[in-house]
Amino acid sequence: MRKTILSIIGVLLIITSIFFAKSLIASKNKPKPILEKVVKTVFIDTVKNSQIQIEIPGNGSLVAKRRVEIYSEVQGVFKTSNVLFKPGQMYKVGQTLISIDASEYYATVQSAKSNLYNAIAAIMPDLRLDFPEVYQKWQQYLNAFDLSKTAPKLPEITSEKENYFITGRGIVSSYYNLKNLEQRLSKYTIKAPFTGILTEALVTEGTLVRNGQKLGEFIDPSQYEMEVAISKSFASLLKVGEEVRLNNLDKTNFYTGKISRVNGSIDKTTQTITTYIDVKNPKLKEGVYLEANIKGEIVKDAIEIDRNLLLEDNQIFVLAKGMLNTIPVTPVYFSDTKVVLKGVPNGTIILKRPVPGAYVGMLAKPFDANANQ
Repeated sequence: MRKTILSIIGVLLIITSIFFAKSLIASKNKPKPILEKVVKTVFIDTVKNSQIQIEIPGNGSLVAKRRVEIYSEVQGVFKTSNVLFKPGQMYKVGQTLISIDASEYYATVQSAKSNLYNAIAAIMPDLRLDFPEVYQKWQQYLNAFDLSKTAPKLPEITSEKENYFITGRGIVSSYYNLKNLEQRLSKYTIKAPFTGILTEALVTEGTLVRNGQKLGEFIDPSQYEMEVAISKSFASLLKVGEEVRLNNLDKTNFYTGKISRVNGSIDKTTQTITTYIDVKNPKLKEGVYLEANIKGEIVKDAIEIDRNLLLEDNQIFVLAKGMLNTIPVTPVYFSDTKVVLKGVPNGTIILKRPVPGAYVGMLAKPFDANANQ
């Protein structure tokens, strides 16, 4: 029995070995699978050299070109007026911004004015006797003298004797003392130097205003100025009067400005030159942040592509005979997103978008928009 079982197991092993050997022989005779070539679809563009206008980027905030910080040169109580001294209030040129109570000082001015009038009146009899030739002009001066108005200019002294006589009576010193008082009296009323808007108000009606105190800020909202820092390499391209394109950060609003001034020195720390751009637009407000594009030189026989298409060794990919290759180029100008190149022959097919993992010799074909329709 034992011999029979062993004989059966031996026969089964032999049969299994025969089938295994046949399967190995059959597997060797199978043909190897043919790998399908992968052709990458790429977006392309055909080179057509032209004139490229270089634009120098910049940015900054708008500041009113005409701005006045209002300070008080006298002391007194801020008087109430028909127009409230509040931020956003519009004033026309010559309109009173602030009026400070000057009743006490006004009395001092009137007293000095009266003293001058009395001093001139006191010398009139002597002028009639000793200087009859100048009596008439001094009499006319007295007749035109009005205590409610500023003192008129003294008559012109035409002779040395007249000068000694008038000066010796203290008339000239009294006159200039009065004019000094009148000048200070005018500082109790602050008028708008131009038509504009109040942007800051630090006092209100009834406030005690002190000498040297800041009262507010006043600007002209019709014209703004933007300060832009430009790289020193573009200093030769900046021209006063050149038009500048401006836009907001969202690129939804566009404006036109002009270069008004260019600083004569370069910042040692940043190696930039400060450029000032004037812009007028009723929609703009002080503090608005804008981007500027200043026109630079025109580069002939050049193309402009995305910066991410330029390789590290100043080469770009081209499509020729169904595969990618590279050619050397000469970068002329870099912006934040673009680069201007020279040295690319007309008709060359280049990539329009970068291809991940691209290499020289990669099989590629142009994207056909009609193939997906």
